[in-house]
Amino acid sequence: MIYPERGEAWIDEACPPDNFPMAQANLAAEASANRFSAAGGAGVVLRFGWFYGPGARHSEEFFALARRHIAILIGPPNSYVSSIHVADAGAAVATALAVAGGTYNVVDNEPLTKRGYADALCAAAGKAAWLRVPGRAALLLGDRSTSLTRSLRVSNARFREASGWRPMYPSAREGWLATAEALEKH
Repeated sequence: MIYPERGEAWIDEACPPDNFPMAQANLAAEASANRFSAAGGAGVVLRFGWFYGPGARHSEEFFALARRHIAILIGPPNSYVSSIHVADAGAAVATALAVAGGTYNVVDNEPLTKRGYADALCAAAGKAAWLRVPGRAALLLGDRSTSLTRSLRVSNARFREASGWRPMYPSAREGWLATAEALEKH
């Protein structure tokens, strides 16, 4: 996510993106889509939340840690994370083929606090968190972790209204349970 820190405030597509070093490629891609639209095309920009789910390597690693009572908590515990299950992201991409040009947020319906996100992951793993890492220490990584440590409570309302898309998993609570079930089958 390329939005600036917003605390508990909701973020929609009208919020200007932040121009931090790790966002440069995203901003360049968005500028290209906007030039295409300005030339008469229909450029669609999808701004995804944190991906999670089976097949997302970091998700599988986070889940394995949760099974060992270690919760991954990146940034302040009461800050928000806007995430999206990989299956919902794929459905959103297919749905986006039929929307008008523009910028759309693709995230779960209900962003969770970082603590709530870690709790959902641990609940799906069936384990209580004995250790939460790296927590606020992630802030020490500076620009490399900017988008991960900010509080980003992002709304998907514009994309839902434009496309009729609805995530199968309204929040990471349901999405992590489905992920756990899929990972247990393997």
